[in-house]
Amino acid sequence: MRIVRSAQTRRTATPAAVMTTLASPTLGGAPHPLWRVEAAPGAAGPLHLIDADQVWAFTTGTAEVEVDGERTQAAAGDTLVVPAGAARRFTPGPEGFTAIVTGPAGMRASMPASPDEKIDIAWAA
Repeated sequence: MRIVRSAQTRRTATPAAVMTTLASPTLGGAPHPLWRVEAAPGAAGPLHLIDADQVWAFTTGTAEVEVDGERTQAAAGDTLVVPAGAARRFTPGPEGFTAIVTGPAGMRASMPASPDEKIDIAWAA
């Protein structure tokens, strides 16, 4: 058994949200990364791609979620499975949102205008 204590988690701030790595290959030796996303109201993320499936479980607040042009509302208690390669954007509702997210180790992000220019996802490493 490996325990990752709260004080050991890693926080990564972006203009859209704060990601807290709860466990990952480099934090606790987890084969699948797990992180918390905390997004404040008005802090919409950019339209972007991830090269792997992700599972988002919303724990607080609401968000408008856009996936490949389809929009839906997500709220606390909802879980979304976002397919690999889908253009996605998460726009927090008036109270923001918190979600727990996972996907496979090694996933990478890119922008729709340059899908071949992939970047590592720091909080999933």
